[in-house]
Amino acid sequence: MDAIKKNNELNSELNIVYRYLRKLGIPQADAEDAVQEAAYRFLLYYDSIQTSKIRSWLIRVALNFYYDQCRKYGRCELNLNEGLLEIDIKELPEEIFLEKERKSELRYALSQLRPQFQELLLLKYHLGLKYEEISILLEISVSSIKTNLFRARKKLEKIYREVNHE
Repeated sequence: MDAIKKNNELNSELNIVYRYLRKLGIPQADAEDAVQEAAYRFLLYYDSIQTSKIRSWLIRVALNFYYDQCRKYGRCELNLNEGLLEIDIKELPEEIFLEKERKSELRYALSQLRPQFQELLLLKYHLGLKYEEISILLEISVSSIKTNLFRARKKLEKIYREVNHE
């Protein structure tokens, strides 16, 4: 009975990791591969993982695997899908068009950032995590999170201005 409970808890955590990867814009097949690799490594090393940090460990392993695959095969896709950027139907057509255009420009600017910066911006502003939560998740100091978020925002602003020719 205890093994079934642990298996259900692991599956629950892996589902959360998968949804997180998809929210980052990682393609479905790549997210599935990364989650599978994280599950495999969890089964190999579960004795040495702190129970309070299982989710952050799984996310870190999955992301590292994905980034390794990107470097290995020279492709890395982090695309914000339309499901993340829903538009209110009550708006005027012109407003909807302008909003889609702004979001398209923002997606492009985000895609030009390093994966680390994309991840930090999405964790902070899309998922609404606090600095401390991001620090625990990524196992990086809070001051480093703040510094890198500042740099990411500045770089995103620069790219966005270039896209809009401002």
